[in-house]
Amino acid sequence: MMPSFIFEFAIPQLKRLKLRKNNWDSDTYEFDEVLTEFASQKRAYEVVAKPVVESVLDGYNGTVMAYGQTGTGKTYTLGRLGDEDTSARGIMVRAMEDILADISLETDSISVSYLQLYMETIQDLLNPANNNIAIVEDPKTGDVSLPGATLVGIRDQQSFLELLRIGEVHRFAANTKLNTESSRSHAILMVHIKKSVLGREAAFPNEYDNPYTSVNNFKPPVIRTGKLVLVDLAGSERIHKSGSEGHMLEEAKCINLSLSALGKCINALAENSAHVPVRDSKLTRLLRDSFGGTARTSLIVTIGPSPRHRSETASTILFGQRAMKVENMLKIKEEFDYKSLSRRLEIQLDKLIAENERLQKAFEDEIERITLEAQSHISEAERKFADALERERMNCQMDYMESIKKLEEKWVLNQQKHGKNGFINGTYNGEGHVECVSEEVSEVQKLLQNEINLRKAAEEEINILRNQLTEFRPSEAGGDADIVKLQRLLEDETCQKKRLEEEVIVLYSQLSQLTFEVEPTRHLDGGRSGNGFTGLDSLSHVRHSPLKAVDNGQRASITNLHEQVGLQKIFSLLESEDPNVRIHAVKVVANLAAEEANQERIVEAGGLTSLLMLLRSLEDETVRRVAAGAIANLAMNEANQEFIMAQGGISLLAMTAADAEDPQTLRMVAGAIANLCGNDKLQIRLRSEGGINALLQMVRCRHPDVLSQVARGIANFAKCESRASTQGAKSGRSFLIEDGALAWIVQNANNEASLIRRHTELALCHLAQHEANAKDMISGGALWELVRISRDCSREDIRTLARRTLTSSPTFQAELRRLRIEL
Repeated sequence: MMPSFIFEFAIPQLKRLKLRKNNWDSDTYEFDEVLTEFASQKRAYEVVAKPVVESVLDGYNGTVMAYGQTGTGKTYTLGRLGDEDTSARGIMVRAMEDILADISLETDSISVSYLQLYMETIQDLLNPANNNIAIVEDPKTGDVSLPGATLVGIRDQQSFLELLRIGEVHRFAANTKLNTESSRSHAILMVHIKKSVLGREAAFPNEYDNPYTSVNNFKPPVIRTGKLVLVDLAGSERIHKSGSEGHMLEEAKCINLSLSALGKCINALAENSAHVPVRDSKLTRLLRDSFGGTARTSLIVTIGPSPRHRSETASTILFGQRAMKVENMLKIKEEFDYKSLSRRLEIQLDKLIAENERLQKAFEDEIERITLEAQSHISEAERKFADALERERMNCQMDYMESIKKLEEKWVLNQQKHGKNGFINGTYNGEGHVECVSEEVSEVQKLLQNEINLRKAAEEEINILRNQLTEFRPSEAGGDADIVKLQRLLEDETCQKKRLEEEVIVLYSQLSQLTFEVEPTRHLDGGRSGNGFTGLDSLSHVRHSPLKAVDNGQRASITNLHEQVGLQKIFSLLESEDPNVRIHAVKVVANLAAEEANQERIVEAGGLTSLLMLLRSLEDETVRRVAAGAIANLAMNEANQEFIMAQGGISLLAMTAADAEDPQTLRMVAGAIANLCGNDKLQIRLRSEGGINALLQMVRCRHPDVLSQVARGIANFAKCESRASTQGAKSGRSFLIEDGALAWIVQNANNEASLIRRHTELALCHLAQHEANAKDMISGGALWELVRISRDCSREDIRTLARRTLTSSPTFQAELRRLRIEL
């Protein structure tokens, strides 16, 4: 006999649902939409999810959630891939199709994380090793984030389908009496979208724009960030109906408890209660923005027709009714895309530098051309004036000789005439002679006067020529003045170029600061107490790693074990062919190394050499992590540090850092290198064997514990360098600056994690104490951070050190005066 249906649909609106109590009485419920079992997947998507997807593309947060009893079709509706039949594609696949069709991959971005909430632990379906992800809440905005989750960029539909397949493989499911593939966890797919508001044509300036005027026209483009959350809740079940027992019973309890906590929150929001218990479950913490928050939420309530489950069906319908009473306040999320602006400014800056170099080259060529032309004109003028002067001198000399010759001829004539007129027939005629002599004297006087006048005229002409030559030489000096003027113009242009370079440096500094301000803070320092910073900081949270998770009784038993068995026997087990024996042996050695009293015996017995051999020969991640932790503990002793360096330990640690991806392994390796960085004697060797580069490579992990150890190592190294520079043992720039560590130090100097911030602040202060680093620190934006540290640092000793460093450096003082910054 076929079972009778316990509900029916009202016709024709299909907006009301009737739940039969018996054959003559029923309850009626109204919903925004009611879909029968014959409704297509496309119809379900367009009614339920498509409006939410469109809102997310407009910059809002959105949630689509499926709720109902196990076996009623939640996973089918949301997560169906439709490999065999494309019409059966679920909401996840169809939503991504619409998102990819709407955005531009050149200017926009999509990233996806796929998680499951299993027995109150958040696990990464794309990386099963990441099985305990913490929830982080912004204390200012209350936004919830999962910084530890794997975030994968999506470029096409095929890659998205592949991620869904990987996630489904890792999701927990079991066979129960109610469902052969009952989901035992809540699946959560998060799609993060960044969409540029401006069109692609505004992303970069026109190549024909004037580079000097277009810089001021740059405005940061606006991007809208939306987050789509698709939640496939595990089905609620009655234990006596599902037949769950053993571990499945514990799973069912966790599922029902989280769903019960969600129901309490919905009830409190529907009744406008002053207190909403969102912290009763991780599920409600993750969905706090979906109900009563700023997201647009669609709830899919799935039910079955069997009268056997009437109570579960009624409970599901009432949950949907209460959820409809919850009101959300939608809020668009827009922010400035400073990274895009930074790229555009860098391109424009390159154009300005190239244009400046071109103008400088053209100016220098023009100066050279004008100089050569002036020198040619001066040489030509000197030659012409010299020739004219020589011709004039020769003419004057010829005229003078001609005048002398005429005078001599006239004198001879006068002599002859005097002889004829003075004696007549041998008789001297005195009167005639006197008259003749008087006339001759007058004529000679006239000739002499004329000669004197000619001589004066010649001298005046010579003086005039000399004056003209003198006037020409000032003009030549004027040409030199023109050259001097051009040289001054060249010097002014050089000064202007220097000012432009300084403005470029300031622009670079401002760009670094902007990028740092918008770079999202990935991790929060969860209240871990920091170490007092010395040359060799104690590796406190390496010691509180999983190696330290053994209680006192176990540690006492391990100590007794090594006293009974002997260290050599334990070290021989490190070379065992059995992986389990090897792992247990290295854990025993690591626990022994955590005690300071055992370290000397371990090193004397060859334990440190055996641990280094493990790093060199084995690829097992667990063995390398535990071995690195033990080496980090042994590296706290100065004598052991030199032994580690002599055995090639820094190269092995660097190789391990390059190969490892596990944050705990990287934390151990970074801690060991950080301890070695505090030894003054090992600075040059540590850098030459790749220790500094290994630290900088480990920042790729982005895990706060790893970053804090990296920062501690850099601070130790900077302090030792500062001490060596003060004692005169080192000159020149810091090795850290030469290896490119300054940019990372500046970027993390204001990190929200207190340990990272404290170590990077100290590193900056130590680097700034050496005057050779000042110019690099100014161009790298470190001056702004030093000013901030001197004013806002929470620790008085660091604040005082930064202020003393700034006031004692002439380079920093000059830059502060130029920027008009008062300490």
